[in-house]
This record gives sequence, C-alpha cells and structure tokens, in this order.
Amino acid sequence: MDVSRQQAAANDDAAQAPAVEKGPRARTRRLMLETATRLMQSGMTPSVSEVAEAAEVSRATAYRYFPSQAALVQAVVDEGLGPILTWKSASDDAERRVADLFATAMPRIEAFEATFKAALKLSLDQWARREAGTLGSEPALKRGHRVDLLKDAIAPLKGRLKPRQLKRLAQALSLVFGVEVITVLKDIWGLDSAEMMSVAQWAAGALVRAAMAESEAKSAMSKATTA
Repeated sequence: MDVSRQQAAANDDAAQAPAVEKGPRARTRRLMLETATRLMQSGMTPSVSEVAEAAEVSRATAYRYFPSQAALVQAVVDEGLGPILTWKSASDDAERRVADLFATAMPRIEAFEATFKAALKLSLDQWARREAGTLGSEPALKRGHRVDLLKDAIAPLKGRLKPRQLKRLAQALSLVFGVEVITVLKDIWGLDSAEMMSVAQWAAGALVRAAMAESEAKSAMSKATTA
C-alpha cells in the first residue's frame, strides 16, 4: 500500500471526524500524531525525539504528551484502527459476524499497512531487546485489540462451544486477522488486495465451520455413548 493511499485514508478520517479537540495543547498533540503517522507511513518507526524534530516542537513538550516511543506508536495505531475499535454486529450468526468484521477491518488495516508494520517492527525489536536483557525499563508496546474483536465476533457460539473451544477458535482466527496476514499473502505470495481478502475470508469461515462441526460431532458421540 503506497503512502498516498494511506494519506488519503487519513485525510478522509480527518474530514469526517468531529472537531472535539480544542486549544493549544490539543493542537500540539494532533500535530505530533499527524507527524508520527506521516513518518510511520513512510516506513519509519520514529522515536519521540524524531517526531518532535519533524513537528518542530521541543523535546520537553513532546515527552509531556508521549512519555515513551511505545505510547506514541500506540496512539498512532489507535488512530489508524479508527472505526475498527468500535465495530459491532447485530447478527446472531457467528460466521456472518466474523465475515463482517473482516470486511470492515482488513481494508482499513491495509490502508494503514505501513503504520501497522512499523508498530510490528517496534514490537519485534522490543522482544529481541527483552530477550537480550537490554530493554531496561522501557514500556512495552501493547498489542491485542484483535483479541477482544474476535471474541465479540464469535460470541454467538458461547452456548454451542465449550470455553476452551471458543478460546481456541479465537486464537486460530487471530492467525488470519491483522497486518501479519497481509504481510504473508501480499509480500510472500504476491497476492493483490482482492485475492488477499478472499483468502483471509475463506480461512476465517473455514475455521468457524470446523469448530462448529467438531463440537457437534463430539456432542453426538457423547450422546451415543450415554444412550
């Protein structure tokens, strides 16, 4: 996904979002977020100091808004996720809800692909430094929005699957949801956007159907055993 498409998506969001932030502090924070987004869309994983320099604000001011690189990147990621964070479905069909979540989220994630890859890069870098014992007291970048989203998507199955089966399904779905699947299908397999989306949707639907079929088979076997 090129930077121009990502910037267009960001501009569309800015045009549609209500002007709730006011005053110098809010404007400074918005400037830093927009600057960080621009840098991340270009492939960087900027530090707070780098964003401060690019935004032409003092380091001291920048760190008052974002005390760590993780806090800054997390704020940019949340901006990129946008409507995904408030996704809801009225359907009581789990497979349909999962399909709707993917249809809502994956195009948005692809539109901000470089931003999410930059966040992933920071997460992997922090992991490597933690393993090497050099991370120190640096706050870790928190990831996990997909956990709550996927749990909500398969909520209608709570009465049909046991808790451990439900959890396993959410975990399996997390493998085909997010920027990682875009990386695999586009960068490794060379698929275009439509092909990538088709494979992700197919895999998600197959996982939901497999979980339901397995649960039904075990239930039937249990009834036959006790009959």
